[in-house]
This record gives sequence, C-alpha cells and structure tokens, in this order.
Amino acid sequence: MTHPLGNPPTKIIAVHLNYPSRAKERGRIPKQPSYFLKPPSSLAGTQDTIVRPAGCELLGFEGEIALVIGSRAQHVAPEDGWSYVRWVTAANDVGVYDLRYADRGSNLRSKGADGFTPLGPRLLDARRLDPTALRLRTWVNGEPVQDDTTDTLLFPFGQLIADLSRLVTLEPGDVILTGTPAGASVVRPGDLVEVEVSGNGLSTGQLSNPVAAGEELAPYGAMPRTDPAEREAAYGAAYIPEPVLDSRIGDGLRSVAVATLSAQLRSRGLPHMSIDGVRPIGTGSMVGVAHTLRYLPLREDLFKQYGTGMNAQKRAIEEIRPGHVLVMDARRDPTAGTLGDILALRAAKRGAAGVVTDGAVRDSAVVADLGLPVYAASAHPSVLGRRHVPWDTGVPIACGGALVQPGDLVVGDADGVVVIPPDLAEQLIADCREQESQERFITEQVHAGQSIDGLYPLGPSWLESFEQWRKQQSQQGDPV
Repeated sequence: MTHPLGNPPTKIIAVHLNYPSRAKERGRIPKQPSYFLKPPSSLAGTQDTIVRPAGCELLGFEGEIALVIGSRAQHVAPEDGWSYVRWVTAANDVGVYDLRYADRGSNLRSKGADGFTPLGPRLLDARRLDPTALRLRTWVNGEPVQDDTTDTLLFPFGQLIADLSRLVTLEPGDVILTGTPAGASVVRPGDLVEVEVSGNGLSTGQLSNPVAAGEELAPYGAMPRTDPAEREAAYGAAYIPEPVLDSRIGDGLRSVAVATLSAQLRSRGLPHMSIDGVRPIGTGSMVGVAHTLRYLPLREDLFKQYGTGMNAQKRAIEEIRPGHVLVMDARRDPTAGTLGDILALRAAKRGAAGVVTDGAVRDSAVVADLGLPVYAASAHPSVLGRRHVPWDTGVPIACGGALVQPGDLVVGDADGVVVIPPDLAEQLIADCREQESQERFITEQVHAGQSIDGLYPLGPSWLESFEQWRKQQSQQGDPV
C-alpha cells in the first residue's frame, strides 16, 4: 500500500471528538481532548482498497484532516503548536464497530487493521495554510456526506500539539488525525469514499478508496458482534431507529380534527396551543413528535461561524427520526426561506412526519409535490442568510406564538397546527371522539331542519335523543 509520507511515522494519534457538529451527534461535549493510537501498518494511500472483514457489518468511514509533524516537539505552548506542523493532508479514519467491544477505548482491532488509515493524495505545505480556515469534505458514491470547517473546533490544532507534547514526544513524520465532523457513517462493499481538504486556494485532491469484502477472521480471538447501540453509533445521523411516535396514539390523533383538539385543549385551560399563521404547503394531514430548530436574527459577523457547513439547520434535518415533525422558530418572519426542496426531500427520506415553520418555504411547488406535510407562514424565494442564522436544535422554541418543547405532539390538518402535551394525549383523543360524535348528531338534526337553540352545543333536552342515536349507530356497526 502506498501513501504520500514516504517513511512510516513512529506513531499515528487520533482525536476522539473535536468538531462541534460531531459532538452534538454523539450527545456529549468533552472538556479536554482524548486520543487513541493507530499502528503505522494501518496506513494506505489513495486508490487503495478498504477491506471489510467477512462477518463485519458496521464498517465506518470518518473523513479527517491529518497533520504531519515536521520537527521534534516537546513541551510546546499552544500558540507555537502550528509551527511544528509541516504538512496537511486528507485522511479517512476507518474502523469496524463490530470489534469495538473487544478493545474498548483503545480501538486497536476495530481501527488498527491494515489499510484502515488512508492518507493523501497530496501533502499541503502547512506554512501556506491558516489552521482556522481549512475545509473538510467527504463523499460516498459521489454524494456529499460531510462538509465542515476548522474555525469552530473544540480543540484547535495548536492546543492538540501542546497537550500531546506535555508527555509524548512528537517526532518528525508523526501523524495526528484531528477528528471527524458530523455525517460519518457506514459503508459497504462496492461503495467509494472520497475525502478532500482545502484552504487558501490549495487542495489535497480527493483521497479515493473503494470498499471491498474480505475474508473471514481466523477464530483465535474476539469475533465480530453488534447490537443496537453499536449500530446507532456506527451509522451516526444516518441511523434510522424505530418510530418515535406510539402507533396507537398516532392513529388516535389522526382520527380527530385539529379544530376539535383545539377546543378540548381550551377547555383544559390551554388556549394558546395553536401555531398561528401557518398554512399547509400542498395537502396532507400531519401527526408526529416535535423536533425543534431555532433561528436567530441575522448577524453578518456570525453567519460564517453558525450559518455555513454542517450548520444547525442541516443538523436538525440529519437528527430527524421516523415520526418526527421538524418545528422551526423563525421569529414569525415570512420574508426569508427556512426550508427548500433538497432539505425537505432529505427530511422525508429520514422519515419525518412533517415540517412546521413560522417563516417561509422556498421551492414551494416542488415541496408541495414531495408528499411530506409542510406548514409555513409563506413562500419566499430567498436563500438562507437573508434574515436568519440557524442557531441550535433540540431546545424549547416559540413557533407561531406557541411554546414547543422537544417531544411535544404536533398535529396538523387543513385548519392549521396544534401542539399537544404528551401526557394529555390519551384523554384528549377520548374526549375529542365524544365531541365529534355529538357534532355528527347535531349536524344530522340541523340537516333535518332543527333549530340550533339548545341543540348546539348539545343541551339537556337533546341528551336522550343523542343516546338513542348513538345506540342505533353502534348497532349499524358505525363507531361513534
């Protein structure tokens, strides 16, 4: 296997978590960097094949920026750390999650196999690069899956070198893999993974590695195994777990009208549960569990940091689980797009039950044809960055005047959208069905010419007739 380093390094050091987007995917933000070692024998170059051992299911890719040390580093200060880097290149920190359990923490067998550290194809002169202005991109089969920049790293490159050199002497040629952003996931035999690092008009070119099936491991030690937790860790944001909404509750909410739900919520002292000002883009009712995204007002000096790359808007889409309704707080500003056709399509592919925004939707005609229920304040042609900065996900938000918490139930039809506290759902469904049963009876009486006086709402003088009607309906097999 060929790689651009020439002589092998004395060591390859890999950082566990360093990109905020990946940390959010993992659900934890480390206070200090942590590391593991990969053997130099794991090095490979562009076009070298990544082999998935037979019996392994979860071969993970992680596009990374690799630093190649240029001079011996001991007890380096953070502000001097970058001066010890001679080269920068693209890397793929490959691993099989099926063997993580065997060397928990060290990753020796899961990430140390031959060919599991491709580097290249070109080395970039670190002296010509700004370490805070590098871009990392990864593609699988030509589709972009990772795109992030180094301006928001949890642990800047100089800090990594300073931290390591306190105890470990970094020798010329040593490699530091600096962490992967959100989007790392699983590949299979026949796939092609490509990674590129660029900055200051320079590019490593695409580190391109096909994936192939390998032979069975000899049974001399731990053998591959997996479980739901490892599968979710391996697939990352691409993992599609079980639906988040109980089917019984979902079916019950679909069986009643939003107007009825609104009335029942009001009777319980909750009159402000409607998301006001939104209308359906296209057709289709919606029932799901709230997954939230918050926009803040545009600040041009912060947009590059928060609005580009794998920003909160894109993370919100990639965090969707089947049954989620993505609810966006766009501050009721209908003059800028918060969702377009590509992100709406991705939300649908992730299993979203719908999208609600009190801002605008662009590409509205295409979005309407996707079959994904979308509710918005308006349609607008603008792209992201006109009014909003996508800020964070998974937090309580205000949407259309309603407070929405992650995990709330969200129901929409032609009349609009309401938010339902999950603990009220079962009783609401029962009471809504009773209300709608009464309203069917009342409608029949009005059709027959009856006055609404004492009939609507159903008064005491009509209760006996209603119960007789209900019994007849039940005998006819019509549930009421």
